[in-house]
Amino acid sequence: MGNSNQKITTFLMFDGKAEEAINFYTSLFKQSEIISITRYGANEDGEEGTVKHATFSLCGQEFMCIDSSVKHEFTFTPSISMYVTCDTEEEIDQLFEKLTQDGGVLMPLGSYPFSEKFGWVVDKFGVSWQLNLAKS
Repeated sequence: MGNSNQKITTFLMFDGKAEEAINFYTSLFKQSEIISITRYGANEDGEEGTVKHATFSLCGQEFMCIDSSVKHEFTFTPSISMYVTCDTEEEIDQLFEKLTQDGGVLMPLGSYPFSEKFGWVVDKFGVSWQLNLAKS
């Protein structure tokens, strides 16, 4: 293969809430930042001011997102989710609480055969998160 620029990045498509989501996510995780945001201007395909393309990182992991300029019948589904390994109980408790605000709980925070502390949530934007406490 030699030198390749190939890279796989999670890409999230929102419907007008991309910037709100980016700000929310980067506030939740350490070592997170908004790398770039390009917004639609007047007389462009998308609604003025919404996100044409953005790049951000959470815990050093890079993501991209957009606000779709086209209305779609689909949105996020829990069959793909962000899996977060948390170092402390305090961290998993806080993330669970913040991510479920105006969202929902798919699996309550608790002890399961596969994890001493785990929760699966869907946030207010429809993105699913699996939160797992690292084995001590």
